[in-house]
Amino acid sequence: MAEPESISRSNGAETILDCISDGVITIDLHKRITFLNRAMQTMLGYEVPDSGMLLACDLLIQSNICSSQDCVLERALRGERVSNFEAIVRRRDGIQMPVSINTDFLLDKEGKLIGLIEVIRDISLVRELTAKTAEVSELKHRLAEQIQFDHIVGRSPLMQNIFAKLPGIAASKSSVLITGESGTGKELIAYALHAHSPRKQAPFVVVNGSSLSEGVLESELFGHVKGAFTNAYVDKPGRFEVADGGTIFLDEIGEMSLATQVKLLGVLERGRFERVGSNDTISVDVRIVAATNRNLEEAVRESRFREDLYYRIRVIPINLPPLRDRSDDIPLLVNHYREKFNREMNKQVAGLSPQSLMALEQYPFPGNIRELQNVMEHAFVCCEERTIQLGHLPADLQRYYLEHQEWTDTESLQSIERQAICRALDKSGWHFKEASEQLGIGRSTLWRKVRQFGLKPGI
Repeated sequence: MAEPESISRSNGAETILDCISDGVITIDLHKRITFLNRAMQTMLGYEVPDSGMLLACDLLIQSNICSSQDCVLERALRGERVSNFEAIVRRRDGIQMPVSINTDFLLDKEGKLIGLIEVIRDISLVRELTAKTAEVSELKHRLAEQIQFDHIVGRSPLMQNIFAKLPGIAASKSSVLITGESGTGKELIAYALHAHSPRKQAPFVVVNGSSLSEGVLESELFGHVKGAFTNAYVDKPGRFEVADGGTIFLDEIGEMSLATQVKLLGVLERGRFERVGSNDTISVDVRIVAATNRNLEEAVRESRFREDLYYRIRVIPINLPPLRDRSDDIPLLVNHYREKFNREMNKQVAGLSPQSLMALEQYPFPGNIRELQNVMEHAFVCCEERTIQLGHLPADLQRYYLEHQEWTDTESLQSIERQAICRALDKSGWHFKEASEQLGIGRSTLWRKVRQFGLKPGI
């Protein structure tokens, strides 16, 4: 195959190009590839003997076919130097990767155009990190919004006890293990510890141990070097490197394999690790917060979880109670979600009927706070009025409520209403503003109901 005169068949020139980490391609005026440097061959899976059979357009996929007027090659051949043009390069095995392309002209000794040179940079890692940054940013925004709500949802004695300890825990460097059923807010507590710690300006990195396979999880935690395994085309930092100086949240740690637990223990004990495929040691300063909905003590007894790792992460244990054990917080959570969904759905729901609020307070909520949020979203979708009624709640919750009522011949909606008002007044310490907000009725209506039922404090 003929090579561009500017390369001059010089082994020295090719050696220089082979030392460049970016891919380099030269093409002739017919858009046939005349040279691929080593980085480009590795990136694409093509070797030099194959390159002469390829058109550059077979490698570059843009918005339309490569011969369109928007094609980067057509633009370059018309005399335009293209910079930072983002496109997709297709490997020989069919995998596509995002790249950034820069072009320049190849001229002969008389200054006549004889081809193009393209420098191609793999930006898949940049895209991945950008996506993860956006994901973490969204997580922080969502959690920060909930953290502002801590002082409301934490009024039950169980939560007050936990919140009283959080400032001291946040200020320390000790590892924390948060336990509790699914949906109790473990991720929220983890972020609260980070947000109120001296590390709050550094990254908060989340790793879910149940969502990744063992091989992928190791690479995600510790990173890998180029060539460590199939499709490892570039060096990639792990989550521990990204979290350096900050906090790493190991969610569902009970799902990690024993092999991963061993490597994780090494990081916790030494503060050092090696990327997959590398012998170079990397040191980090990371605060560990782990969480699980499993019984790790039982897992240790059954040899499914390492005892030394268990005690390493459980320096400070925090156990979050299920929602059924803190039902006093349900009216406050309900009011929070009422405001939230009013904003999001552009509605003006004033509150819940006494019967529907009682149904929520009596329901055991196996899915905890997450389930309560879903129930409220369901009710908002179904409700076209200003008050959420029992019929707006999910059918299974309605059935539970009706099946667990002790009905008598004299039982009536009026007695249910009286019971709900008494409960709201008792919980609020007979503060009418707070009680009316819980019930979703106006204060004047509440005053009228109190007189109607002859209610007084202590009765």
